[in-house]
Amino acid sequence: MLVLGIETTCDETAAAVVRVEKDGRGTILSNVVRAQIEDHAPYGGVVPEIAARAHVEVVDRVVLEALDQAGMRASDMDAIASAAGPGLIGGVLVGLTTAKAMALVTGKPLIAVNHLEAHALTARLTDNVAFPYLLLLVSGGHTQLLAVTGVGAYAKLGTTIDDAIGEAFDKAAKLMGLPYPGGPEIEQRALVGNPARFALPRPLAGRPEPDFSLSGLKTAVRIEAERLMDDSGNLSETDVADLSASFQQAVADVVADRSRVAIRLFRQRFGEPTALVVAGGVGANQTLKRVLAETAASMGLALVVPPPKLCTDNGAMIAWAGAERFRLGFTDPLDTAPRARWPLDAGSVTIGSGRLGAKA
Repeated sequence: MLVLGIETTCDETAAAVVRVEKDGRGTILSNVVRAQIEDHAPYGGVVPEIAARAHVEVVDRVVLEALDQAGMRASDMDAIASAAGPGLIGGVLVGLTTAKAMALVTGKPLIAVNHLEAHALTARLTDNVAFPYLLLLVSGGHTQLLAVTGVGAYAKLGTTIDDAIGEAFDKAAKLMGLPYPGGPEIEQRALVGNPARFALPRPLAGRPEPDFSLSGLKTAVRIEAERLMDDSGNLSETDVADLSASFQQAVADVVADRSRVAIRLFRQRFGEPTALVVAGGVGANQTLKRVLAETAASMGLALVVPPPKLCTDNGAMIAWAGAERFRLGFTDPLDTAPRARWPLDAGSVTIGSGRLGAKA
């Protein structure tokens, strides 16, 4: 089976071709990503209108490049998959409309993929992880702990009640005068910083529900930054390094605590998970990976983190999620609507629910 995947939900225009082998494993034949960091850097974050226009300008070339790298034509595909949400609606429209046009012209089935489901299933592409497993989804727009018990079968165990972790990294970086995107900037400076210098809070630590809250931690960073600024409103390199390290360690401690609670809850409700899986761009943070590896090991679990290029938004995860759904016999009509909001929990993408697709 060959599936083309298109991803345009935020600020990456991506396309990929994935082949499903006879044993059910996936092989990535191409994976092309065009980022928009330079377009949004002057604004300190993603501007939806700019993102949508950038997708329009490059999506055709990105799709053609993905097909060329795979040595394929659109007519060789068994299905065309595209992220149909959640995300910035202008960007979602670009990718989904492109996929609909290709499906119409080639006569191939359309698979409308939930972007979060694609993240949730990536570990099955990279590591062949068996169901059920616990997923920690951490990105710029999402922070969730989910039980993944099958394709289309998800149960939300915990989520953020305010900022997503990636969003908190970006905002904390901005408070310290660091450029966008803030996550890699904080991680780089934290390498030479003292994580024990600032007594930052660990919000919700010890609570019985595996939810997150990052706004208080972000406020604590702002208070410390304002206290340390010179008359020109600048921080010294040492202050930035120490504040970055302290913030990053606080986030890691919160993630570890919340994950332990989620593991215990998973075992109560679903039995033993096969692994703790991390997905989303923040999963590339090495400190978080180290702390989560220690946490998983202490709970008797393996930690599975896909390679960094497959943690961030990409077309391969869309193609794979499309393949997982298609081989179960489900496709979507050409009038499928894009969704700015599309939660990944019970009933939202359930196979056969009639809310996503119809049997092929």
